[in-house]
Amino acid sequence: MSVKGPVVVDLKFERREIDAALANAFKDRTVLRASDPDADLSDARYAVVWKPDAELFQRAPKLEVLFSGGAGVDYILGMPSLPDIPVVRFVDESLTVRMSEWVVLQALSHLRQVPTYLKQQRDCQWQELAQPEAKEVTVGVMGLGVLGQDSVRKLKVMGFNVVGWSRSRKSIEGIETFDSSQLDDFLAKTDILVGLLPLTSETRGLFDARLFSKLRQGGALGRPVFINAGRGGSQVEADLITALENGVLGGASLDVFENEPLEADSAFWQMENVIITPHAASASDIKALFRNAESQMNEYEAGQKLRNVVDRSTGY
Repeated sequence: MSVKGPVVVDLKFERREIDAALANAFKDRTVLRASDPDADLSDARYAVVWKPDAELFQRAPKLEVLFSGGAGVDYILGMPSLPDIPVVRFVDESLTVRMSEWVVLQALSHLRQVPTYLKQQRDCQWQELAQPEAKEVTVGVMGLGVLGQDSVRKLKVMGFNVVGWSRSRKSIEGIETFDSSQLDDFLAKTDILVGLLPLTSETRGLFDARLFSKLRQGGALGRPVFINAGRGGSQVEADLITALENGVLGGASLDVFENEPLEADSAFWQMENVIITPHAASASDIKALFRNAESQMNEYEAGQKLRNVVDRSTGY
């Protein structure tokens, strides 16, 4: 057995990408695959997981630390057999940059009326549309963690007026921020609402008809837009569909859904004012994930504290 603690990998990612990343990862450690039913996981000290198998913790009873394969940890925290050990979120520049790129792309797409222009292209229709400037539009970002703060700053660089909301108030230079007691004030200012919230008991179903009705109407875009790359469980999709159909919302960009993959008969597929991506806004770079986990394992074994450990009382 290696001197360094063994690690088990249970990632529901593309197998070829995992194999390629493992070729140069976890040197001097025994690497075990949960996907191998005959693998003996009984001595594994660490696990790198994304949607792990329910029996993982029975097969690996000596685990000391879990490393999430993504920024979200709601699936892990919801597992009934989860042991009382640290759960570490994946926080990495690659993950952060990918998310803020997606958020900026979607905000610009709705600002410059890309969905309407794509429809006109399909219809062979040549018609210029009136378009506001970014400075006339307020983007409100809900969730001001690492991903949210980077998105806020990059939206600001693009010229948008940007405001931010989080459960407890954050201080970000040049950005007006709001806390949980000021949600209505935040929504009243917002033309484009961006959801980057973790899924907790407080955020489940938060984006509903009542919330959408409080967004600013009659702003530079005419009707507000909803963008969500946080968690699908935070949106009430029946309410969202109704809001899009009756004009409470003018459009949406959705990367996450209540059920994934999105059902083939979902109304979202046929909505020309909706942009859909398959939970790909900030796909994990597996090599970066393994580098991050390996670095923390080494530090942990040297007596240092783990970074980005989940607070189970808040869910993130």
